[in-house]
Amino acid sequence: MSRYIKKLISFTCVFAFSVTAIVAQEKEKEEEETIETERVVIVKTYTPTISDAFKIKSTPILNDSVTQKKKQLRYSIFSVPVASTFTPAKGRAASIDKPKKIPLYDNYATLGFGNFTSVLAEFYSNFQINRTDNMGLYLHHNSSQGGIEDVVLDDKFYNTFLDLNYTSRTKDFTYGIEVGAEHQLYNWYGLPETPALTEAQIDAIDPQQNYFGAKLGGKLQFDDLYFKRASLNYRYFGDALSSTEHHAVFTPTFEFEIVDELITTDFIVDYLGGSFDRPLDQVLQTPNDFSILNLGIQPSLVVLRDNLTLNLGASVFYSIDSQNNDNDFFIYPKVTASYRLLDEAVIAYGGLEGGLKQNTYRDAVQANPYVSPTLVLTPTHNQFDAYVGLKGKISDIISYNFRGGYTSENDKALFVNNRSEILQLEGYDFGNSFAYRYDDILTLNGYGELNFSINKKFKLGVSGEYFSYNTEDEQEAWNLPELKASVLLDYQITDQWFAGAQLFYVGERKDINTAVAFTPPTPEATVTLDSYFDANVNLGYRFNDKLSVFIKGNNLAGQNYERWVNFPVQGVQVLGGVTYKFNY
Repeated sequence: MSRYIKKLISFTCVFAFSVTAIVAQEKEKEEEETIETERVVIVKTYTPTISDAFKIKSTPILNDSVTQKKKQLRYSIFSVPVASTFTPAKGRAASIDKPKKIPLYDNYATLGFGNFTSVLAEFYSNFQINRTDNMGLYLHHNSSQGGIEDVVLDDKFYNTFLDLNYTSRTKDFTYGIEVGAEHQLYNWYGLPETPALTEAQIDAIDPQQNYFGAKLGGKLQFDDLYFKRASLNYRYFGDALSSTEHHAVFTPTFEFEIVDELITTDFIVDYLGGSFDRPLDQVLQTPNDFSILNLGIQPSLVVLRDNLTLNLGASVFYSIDSQNNDNDFFIYPKVTASYRLLDEAVIAYGGLEGGLKQNTYRDAVQANPYVSPTLVLTPTHNQFDAYVGLKGKISDIISYNFRGGYTSENDKALFVNNRSEILQLEGYDFGNSFAYRYDDILTLNGYGELNFSINKKFKLGVSGEYFSYNTEDEQEAWNLPELKASVLLDYQITDQWFAGAQLFYVGERKDINTAVAFTPPTPEATVTLDSYFDANVNLGYRFNDKLSVFIKGNNLAGQNYERWVNFPVQGVQVLGGVTYKFNY
């Protein structure tokens, strides 16, 4: 099509539109001139409405001379294959070294022999009957045939006891039963130098003493009752010289929660009865019988506040001595508190406590097996024990505990050396036995302890204690030391070798000098027992988890020191043996 034809068509279109517009305007003018006036009556209020909006769907045409048409781009990639020899390795989880599981055994047996013809034997076994019940057995024997230097009487001893226990756990409560028997043999071999005895008199002395004992006990514990637990223990103790003792203790415990605070109340029924064959007075023949009943109640309230732990309580006891017609009423404080000053690093603690302790024949024998069966037994009235201290951890390795206290005790039992009897009928009548004396004593004491846990294989503990006594009637606090110290060490040298050490130091003690006649208190009326140092070391080798051997050395310092006046101990003692662990 030529350019001229296009121009002609465009002109024709424009002319046609112009003519149409002019004709329309003329027609509108003619209509306006013919409109007549009419009366319009509105019978309804005009209510305007908004019509629906509509959207223009046409796309506007952009007529801009600046807009340029986009150029179409065409491109291609020149692909070239590349050879690769890389092969990624499969990932593996990192391995963690697990510690070797330590096998646990329910049973073991130990047997050892040493100088002084000593024997050590132990056997422990635990039977798991079912998921809830188990039974245990423990047998112990330690003996020596004696042989202490310069001792003229028989000084052998042995100590044997057997314990059996049974425990059952149910959904709501746990109960257990315990029975046991014991037999001990000791000799009153500590003859004084004065008065001197002839060889015939010495040969006529029978210094042997046998102790026999039996016990029966039970315990019961509930999980969801106010009646929380209870225990009943009975023990019989006697000797070959017709001494008898019956000791029964019943202790039920109740717990109540009031306003989120726990109140615990312990009831105590403690009965001691028995007799000694020898009368208190040889002339009057006063029988040495005893029958004492102690009734007590100990309520306490535990308060926990952030770093503070407070225990507020008291003890009330009523003691009935039927044999002497002596009844007493006692009230004791029972308050303890601890406060964390710096988390585990510094913990301050203190307390004010008291109580009634019933002294028994068996307790005396365990502390000093050379007592005579002529004791007077009465409770010790501990009026108060006030103490304050600091404990905590200096680091993960070092922990400490330091404490100072002041104690007031009435009728505290003190061991004293018996004088020789004029009429010597028994093996303990030659000034070679001990008895009780009671006195009111005030004690000022200080205690310090440091523990070092270098690692799991090496542990070391050091402790020391100082005492200062003030007696009421007695000249001295008989056989009580002013200073005690100890060092305990445990070292796992290798997986097979292990070692340990126990070092003890006890300061001077004083006892009555039975070689001096009855006189007013003078320095000559007392005898001073030297301080002593006792070093005990053990070394062992473990063949496997079950079998190991050991060797023990006691009193390696070689001192024949006197723990009690006129009673030297054995010198260097060496004992070796084997231990075997097993399961059924």
